[in-house]
Amino acid sequence: MTGVARTMVRVRSIAAALLLSSGSAAADVDWAKGQITAEGLGVADRHAPSPAAAREPARRRAEEAAKQQLAAQLPALPLASGGTLKAKLVDKQIAARIARAVDAAITVAATPHTDGSWNVTLAVPIEAVRLALVGPRTVAKPDGDPPIVIVEGSKAKPAIGYAIGGIAAAALWVKDVPAWAKDAPRVKATAASGAAIELASKRGGASTLYLVLAK
Repeated sequence: MTGVARTMVRVRSIAAALLLSSGSAAADVDWAKGQITAEGLGVADRHAPSPAAAREPARRRAEEAAKQQLAAQLPALPLASGGTLKAKLVDKQIAARIARAVDAAITVAATPHTDGSWNVTLAVPIEAVRLALVGPRTVAKPDGDPPIVIVEGSKAKPAIGYAIGGIAAAALWVKDVPAWAKDAPRVKATAASGAAIELASKRGGASTLYLVLAK
């Protein structure tokens, strides 16, 4: 089986898991880091000639287990428009894009054990989920938007898909401004209704990362 064929099989398996999920699993979401994580265990094959020989297959099993956990968690993610991601998965194209995001999950931790087993933690960026729902961002050229804008005073709860000041863009929900964003421009949120967070003045654009202060 070619690499492309294996990828397609994985994506179809993940898409099926997404559709079959009850959507009741508690998602391990870090809104400040902008990622959903899950851990998988890959047990070493006792019949392998050595722990070294068992290690690579065990890691693959750990990664597949983590992806299946992600597929079970993602449907429970809240949407800014109301409800959860599960309701959107009836759209086969969205389900396929979410499945591809899961298959491309990022490794954030990987721990080998002496018997050849592995524990692996994978993460799907929240922004990847948002883009799977709405499609790729369109950025005007030349792009003079600030890379980061801090939104103060919002009472909106963390969720996927807010339009911030009329802009559908990436967002992180933080309690404190990180050091790398301390010089970013700030703007006050004036209201939050439905899937919209209104701002006192227009700041940023499609390429801006909004840091929403969630006190």
